[in-house]
Amino acid sequence: MIAISDAISSSTGRAATEGPDAAGTGPRTGLARSPRRREPSHRPLRRSMSRAGMLFVAPAAVYVLVFQIVPVLYGLVLSFTEYTPLQRGAPTFVGLSNYGALIADGAFRNALWVTARYTLQVLPPTVVIALVLAMLANRPFRGVGLFRSALYVPHIVSLTAVSMIWLWMYSQNGLFNDVLEVLNLSPQKWLNDPETALNGVSVMRIWKALGSNMVLLLAGLQTIPRHLYEAASIDGAGLWHRFRHVTLPGLRPMLVYVVATDIIYLSQSFAEIFVLTSGGPMSSTTTVNYLIYTEAFEYSSMGSASAMAFVLFAFIAGLTLIALRGGRER
Repeated sequence: MIAISDAISSSTGRAATEGPDAAGTGPRTGLARSPRRREPSHRPLRRSMSRAGMLFVAPAAVYVLVFQIVPVLYGLVLSFTEYTPLQRGAPTFVGLSNYGALIADGAFRNALWVTARYTLQVLPPTVVIALVLAMLANRPFRGVGLFRSALYVPHIVSLTAVSMIWLWMYSQNGLFNDVLEVLNLSPQKWLNDPETALNGVSVMRIWKALGSNMVLLLAGLQTIPRHLYEAASIDGAGLWHRFRHVTLPGLRPMLVYVVATDIIYLSQSFAEIFVLTSGGPMSSTTTVNYLIYTEAFEYSSMGSASAMAFVLFAFIAGLTLIALRGGRER
């Protein structure tokens, strides 16, 4: 009996301490439950930061929307219409007629060929020579800062001003013909001959683009760890093998970037063509971008010019994708 009463009393005591709570939803521990500490809410701060971020981004977003996205969409709509700024009324919808006319247009096919030729004959020497100059500029020697600055100067001069200087050098009484005269050679019609005009423009553009490409490739070279070259030298790798197995793999992302941006800029060439040759002689230097300018602002055919612009966009996108796929690591 004593054991039973002890058991009852112990169970009663445990019931007093562990019995159901007032609501009868579960056991209650004997210890007093401490009041739950409420964490401070960060929601107002996050909202405030979100609003501040949106205010900072808003001007750039409005700029992109108004001056880039809307004109592109408007140009896409115009490419399916026949429209001139001089006419009254809305543009006339013509469907795919503008695109179909471009296929049969010999001037457009010639401009597309000139654009491709100009891009492909300027791009390789621009990248290769800039890489050699970047490797030279990456070496420590006296006057390396002046060397880098001298190579970069052409990039900070506007393309129009550079084209004016080269126009004088290519002229009949210009620098190049003076050099030929000193060498007892006959003067050349550099920009007035259909066979040499595009090559003359290409040489100027190569000289102009070297500085920017050199700086980018120099930055890429300086990110390659030096211990890789030291390890390659310890393994007996020569200059060529260090270049092939260390420099080129380390420089691959920057090389892809340089090639892709050069393709985009070269395919849209206009200023040097306008200043040096105005698309001549005999349309030998008429690029697609220059043809778009003449179609839109000389013949006031906005629909056809817009269609040319979107074909040029597809052309640039195709070349850029080829470059990106070619530079992908395997």
